[in-house]
Amino acid sequence: MTKNVVRLVDVHIMRWQGDTPQYLAMQRSAGEIYEHVWQGVTGSIEPGETAWQAALRELEEETGLNPLRMWTVDHVNLFYEASTDSLQTIPVFGVEVDRAEVNLSREHKAYRWCTVDEAADLLLWNHQRQGLRAFHDMLTESTAKLRWMVINFEDKHER
Repeated sequence: MTKNVVRLVDVHIMRWQGDTPQYLAMQRSAGEIYEHVWQGVTGSIEPGETAWQAALRELEEETGLNPLRMWTVDHVNLFYEASTDSLQTIPVFGVEVDRAEVNLSREHKAYRWCTVDEAADLLLWNHQRQGLRAFHDMLTESTAKLRWMVINFEDKHER
């Protein structure tokens, strides 16, 4: 029987350039899983972590960036993994950062700050594109939704 598994997170990183949000896209390194694919921050949830704690840890590990604000995005990524006969459910987060300089980990070889359309064009997976657009819509059209989706990580985040 197919099982439902939550073991990964997907994080869309943004910074403001004037009144326009810019989104971080990173290209996977050669020799890494999904080599050369463009993506946001992704990663596994470690034992004892919540999904949002994993998102913050992965943000730091993959980019060296610090979060200003964080939200749950009104979207969940899904994919079927045949090797484990499991439906992978991936919580999606949005994070605002205050600087453009990224310190890439070995997992990535390049990065760009992009408009939502540029970033969506770079992403391979449909669900990641949909999550990015959902985050963009939250930031630009649904400010009331942001209030309800905010994660107060400074009060709860323990490392």
